[in-house]
Amino acid sequence: MLLLLPGLACDARIYEPQLAAFADSRAVNGYGLADTLPEMARVALAEAPESFDLLGHSMGGRVALEVYRLAPERVRRLALVSTGVHPLREGEPEKRRALQQVGWDNGFEALIDQWLPPMVAGPNRANPAIYGPLREMNLEAGQDVFDAQIHALVGRPDVTDLLPRISCPTLVMTGELDSWAPPGQHEAIAAAIPGAELVIVPGAGHMIQLEAPEAVNSAISDWLARPA
Repeated sequence: MLLLLPGLACDARIYEPQLAAFADSRAVNGYGLADTLPEMARVALAEAPESFDLLGHSMGGRVALEVYRLAPERVRRLALVSTGVHPLREGEPEKRRALQQVGWDNGFEALIDQWLPPMVAGPNRANPAIYGPLREMNLEAGQDVFDAQIHALVGRPDVTDLLPRISCPTLVMTGELDSWAPPGQHEAIAAAIPGAELVIVPGAGHMIQLEAPEAVNSAISDWLARPA
């Protein structure tokens, strides 16, 4: 089975093109109010079979690493998509809190309308078939879930020592136009994981699964064909 982990303010809908393309797939439909990455990893493991392929997007990539830390023997293959492995950067907690404050002061819709546009490549923001469903999904997450997930991200564990220990076939993928998790960041991730394959998807931003589903699904198919 292929288990798909969503990112910040996302749920299973972020993976609609992948769920349609891969019959033996399932997406975790959010993490409730879990406010640490290890707790989110335990939510994912509770939905997983004994052995599975694992793909995480954005925050879900960090959750996927915690799943691997907790149960490496259960993960056949690992895919880290549009994500990061770096520790907290200077000023990051303050920037994230300022975004939360937008929601607290002006409502969650104002927060999403500030946060979401840079997550989507410019040409795709004008496509209502892409942007509309994304915005609706994010809005339905709500401030409480967003706050819990920001708490998890600000308190994220260090993965520096974990990456070289990953021994399963690993795909590292991002969009060419992803300004939040850019290609250079993923080159470094792939270099830190033995045997990792790097894929950069042309024309896609951060919400890569919906922005470039055919290219993403092709990369997933190639990854799933690698011997585990």
